[in-house]
Amino acid sequence: MKSSASTLRVHDALRDFTADGRLLVLSAMALATGSFGAAAAWALLKLIALVTNLAYFHGVSSATTYLSHAKLGPGSILIPVSGGIIVGIMARFGSEKIRGHGIPEALEAILIGQSRIQPKVALLKPLSSAIAIGTGGPFGAEGPIIMTGGALGSLFAQFFHLSAAERKTLLVAGAAAGMTAIFGTPVAAVLLAIEVMLFEWKPRSFVPVVISAVVAMAWRPWLVGPWPLFPHSGIPPMPWWGLAVCAGVGVAAGLQSALTTGALYWFEDLFEKLPLHWMWWPALAGIVVGIGGLVDPAALGVGYDNIGALINGSVLLHAAVALLIVKAVIWVVALSSGTSGGTLAPLLMMGGAVGAMEAHILPFGNAGFWALLAMAAVLGGTLRCPLTATVFAIELTGDLRVMPAVLIACVASFAVTVLLMRRSILTERLARRGQHLTYEYTVDPFEVMRVTEIMTRPVDTLAAGMSIDEVRAFFDAENGVNRHKSYPVVDDDGRVIGMVSRSDVLRWSRTGWPTGQTLEEVTDSQQVTVGYTDELVGHLADRMAAADVGRVPVVDRVTGKLEGLLARRDLLRVRASAARLERERERSLTLAG
Repeated sequence: MKSSASTLRVHDALRDFTADGRLLVLSAMALATGSFGAAAAWALLKLIALVTNLAYFHGVSSATTYLSHAKLGPGSILIPVSGGIIVGIMARFGSEKIRGHGIPEALEAILIGQSRIQPKVALLKPLSSAIAIGTGGPFGAEGPIIMTGGALGSLFAQFFHLSAAERKTLLVAGAAAGMTAIFGTPVAAVLLAIEVMLFEWKPRSFVPVVISAVVAMAWRPWLVGPWPLFPHSGIPPMPWWGLAVCAGVGVAAGLQSALTTGALYWFEDLFEKLPLHWMWWPALAGIVVGIGGLVDPAALGVGYDNIGALINGSVLLHAAVALLIVKAVIWVVALSSGTSGGTLAPLLMMGGAVGAMEAHILPFGNAGFWALLAMAAVLGGTLRCPLTATVFAIELTGDLRVMPAVLIACVASFAVTVLLMRRSILTERLARRGQHLTYEYTVDPFEVMRVTEIMTRPVDTLAAGMSIDEVRAFFDAENGVNRHKSYPVVDDDGRVIGMVSRSDVLRWSRTGWPTGQTLEEVTDSQQVTVGYTDELVGHLADRMAAADVGRVPVVDRVTGKLEGLLARRDLLRVRASAARLERERERSLTLAG
């Protein structure tokens, strides 16, 4: 007789990951999604520049222009209003999916749409975003390009015979490619995919997403520009207590994130109460945007020049205050109205403005360093992605030395927001649509426990030689009190040949008893679902669900003899045990007194 350990080694074909040949197929397809995402990013940036030049400078040009130093008059208020009207019409008569900042819509497509996005969304989303941003909307291009890149990846996937999970991989790969092409941050784009969009850590999704982001990065110098986007090398000499100050900046950023998110959805609730169709909400928000542009033109548009100035430390205190207030007000109002636009660049700008202000009271470092730190911390806290935000700051600036300071700030901000807010700026919108997400990725206890650890033993059985009349009498005894719903049928050697349930007895009573026959003659060993002692609980649970059975006999894989029984209640006990390990606290060691 083999020992249980040797049996496990012989029959255990489990692997750390579930990758198969489909990984190669998806990786090859990711080469295309990376190119699609890069091309879409280039097209979106050109469209934004074209609309900006038409709306504010009355010329036809796709050269990048910013509005920071534009001289605007009262008539300029009509520009964002007209943009809001156009976007509202496009959303009402085109597709509602183009409303918002992109990432929640991509998440919704993954969660309830089997990762299928309509072709018109891939066309209307970048067009509406270019109009909204080009007419002064205080948004970044990254949210729309994440949605557009994801839409192109989804459309490409729909031309092939793929599962919903595989379509999700290509959707997210396209989104990561778009973000990479805009910012030149492939690692941060991959981390954002993992932390926010994939809901899994599997080679099947991870490898294609990386390939797609790297392909987009290869295209970027030709289509968008060089890397890094905002070069920085201003890491200051830091005292031993300096990281504690960085953590304090992170705490302030977490409070800023919570306040910004709360304000956004408070204004969204106000718009919901208006006696106007939502099509007109962007136009109303355009009035606020236009007035804000008169106060501080730097707050209009994508404002990448402002981010660069903040990181360089060249923004004066009064300019930082004005930028923070105006940008926060017009961004919150415009985004809550349902206008199409992104969140990353505005969050970076508002966080950077606060960091530039904090630099005047912090004991070391320059304004650029603290602006960069606060930018990353606000991003990490608001989107609940501290690792993404840390790497994002490094890739944006090309300065690896800021990693420890940025990491502690991002984690501090993240800790504050998860304690203060039930949901993030992304998941709150989904919750209002009836969806729920959890980002606490843990190991499924079903995937680490063996059946032998939770099965019931010893097992009550029925002998294969019992006659049908004896079986009926067995179930009828004392009106079936203390009888299980089903029993394994075993032969003289203890091997399972079938299962007999109370419903079988009732069926036999309706159709007529198989007179003179035994259980061995009426049961089919080929039809019974059995589990194995060395099998993972999750694998057996999947087979039970597929066969629609609530109790299965568990046998030794080598001998075939019955060892135990697994029922649905045993599976529930696994869940209860995992919950108990989270709740129950105890002291394992004490100091001898």
